[in-house]
Amino acid sequence: MSEVQANIQKEQTPKNAKSANAMRPEIIRLGIALLGGILVLNAYLAKVLFPNAVDPVAREFSSFIGALMLSLPIFWEAVCDLLKGKVHMNELVGLALLAAFAMGDYSTAGAVAFFMLITITIEKRTAIGAEAAIEAVVRLTPRQARRLKNNGTEEEVVDAFNDLKAGDVCRVRPGENFPADGVIVKGTSTVNQATITGESLPADKSEGSEVYAGTQNLTGLVDFKVTRIGKDTTLGKVRNLIADAERSKTPIMRMIDNYVGYYTPTILMIAALAWFITEKIDRVIAVLVMSVPAALVIATPSAVIAAIAAASRLGILIKDVSHIELAAKIKAIIFDKTGTLTEGKLKVATLVPVEGVELSDLLSVATSAEHHSNHPTAEAMKALASEAGVQCVTPDSYEEVAGRGVKAVFNGRSVMVGRAAWLESAGINLDDVKDSLSDGESQGMSVVCVARDGKLMGWIGLSDAIRKISEEAISMLKELGVSQCCMVTGDNERVAQAVAAKIGITEVKSGCLPEEKEAYVHELKKKGLLVAVVGDGVNDAPALAAGDMGVAMGAFGSDIAVQSASVALMNNDLRRIPFLIGLARKTRVLMNQNLAIGLGFIVVGVYFATLGHITPIGAALLHSVSSLFVIFNSARLVRSGESMQQVEE
Repeated sequence: MSEVQANIQKEQTPKNAKSANAMRPEIIRLGIALLGGILVLNAYLAKVLFPNAVDPVAREFSSFIGALMLSLPIFWEAVCDLLKGKVHMNELVGLALLAAFAMGDYSTAGAVAFFMLITITIEKRTAIGAEAAIEAVVRLTPRQARRLKNNGTEEEVVDAFNDLKAGDVCRVRPGENFPADGVIVKGTSTVNQATITGESLPADKSEGSEVYAGTQNLTGLVDFKVTRIGKDTTLGKVRNLIADAERSKTPIMRMIDNYVGYYTPTILMIAALAWFITEKIDRVIAVLVMSVPAALVIATPSAVIAAIAAASRLGILIKDVSHIELAAKIKAIIFDKTGTLTEGKLKVATLVPVEGVELSDLLSVATSAEHHSNHPTAEAMKALASEAGVQCVTPDSYEEVAGRGVKAVFNGRSVMVGRAAWLESAGINLDDVKDSLSDGESQGMSVVCVARDGKLMGWIGLSDAIRKISEEAISMLKELGVSQCCMVTGDNERVAQAVAAKIGITEVKSGCLPEEKEAYVHELKKKGLLVAVVGDGVNDAPALAAGDMGVAMGAFGSDIAVQSASVALMNNDLRRIPFLIGLARKTRVLMNQNLAIGLGFIVVGVYFATLGHITPIGAALLHSVSSLFVIFNSARLVRSGESMQQVEE
């Protein structure tokens, strides 16, 4: 068992303590950045607004303390990197800060350090997530189980993960989750297995049916024989797939990092050459100050922060900022169906009464019979009856037949509501609706038949409603040049094809388990495509983690999906995805522009500083100008999406 797998079996309090400990360095770093930034800003504003009213010594002291507070964490990171034999951006910025301190330009030192600290905080924060996702998966599986002894009595198993064995027979009551994978040996029920398969409809289970760990038993008492336990269960595989996919990801290194190893010695050589030729220390200092990559350092983070601000305003939570750059290159998007392209809730799609029966009478009888049921089909019919103002009555007697339907008696009349095959087995003639039933099923509807006093009244078709904006979102993606829009689902082929046809998706994979969804992601990636995955459930988590970019329907999706993804849509509006891709492309352009501005100022400035045409004070001034150029250029992103927000309001 891996270290992560061992840790996730600990009690909840240590988990919370561990999470708090993981967050503490980021909170401290952010607090230092804010306090130091306030001190530097205070000194700057005092110099600009009250140049004669504020003591220069106090002003410089405030600026120095703020810059020092901001710089110390960066110096610490730089020293740690050097001790490990690495040279990254921290060392480059550390050299820049030392040059700025040497010139007494504490404002420049503070500004560079502030933006770098914000960048480091973002990077550290977005690295957290894989273990939390795995813990959420594990919590779906109950720790206790009821194992049946040879004499038929129950015994409590405290640690189901470790103590259950293949061949054990366990009992699961309505409302409880299955503790392991297995096969039902006694009883019938309906099981909500959306956490594994993504199916919008509960599945009927009887003797011989397979059940999965973590799925919920809805209606009947069942006994099942354990076939797989612990990490070998389907849910355990989901957990392992998330961990493997997260480990397989490699961070994208910034363009500038590739040249840090050359930049620092080059600048030092130029400074040494200037000293050797001119023996003028002011030129050396000017070269060092001019080489401080203030604009270069903030080139990427300023654009990223502006993009995050614009995205957050529209309910797009970007957890991994490196994926902004990836989003600009996305060419394939895989959508889960249930809860992503569809609402994830059953709705009545059609009412088909037989001749002589009114629509309202059919709905009233069906809803009255289902009055005590909490099955999703019953809830959908009750919702329609409420909207239509159809009156329902409380049945005198009620019996729910697991996996088949319900029997009820009210107003002295017996009623059956359920599957067509069940009503036929009870001797009810369905010949008049055979053709229409076949048509409804071919359209992917779940069919419920209604009979009163042994005679068929008609049937009700239910479906999972498609989100109104799904078709528009797919169309927008195609306009952006996304070459493949695909749909994967655990639902059957007819349902999947019906949904895909309505929203403009041509590539469909149906009947998929989590590992099959994840395999499909890898299949597309092998073709050389950058793949984004959009989903909302536990069953989507492995695919979300395996994709180049994962997008979770955060407001209503599972915690596992949100933790496994790098982007969460907090309002479930799929049009945010094409907006995000467009925003990412603008961000990439601005990043390149900012890098060109920063690098251009440095190259030109160092050249003229070497010749003595730029003084140290002039170098500091040029840094302010270059930084302002970069900041204002990035600020253009902040207002992105305002038109979309205004239209919605």
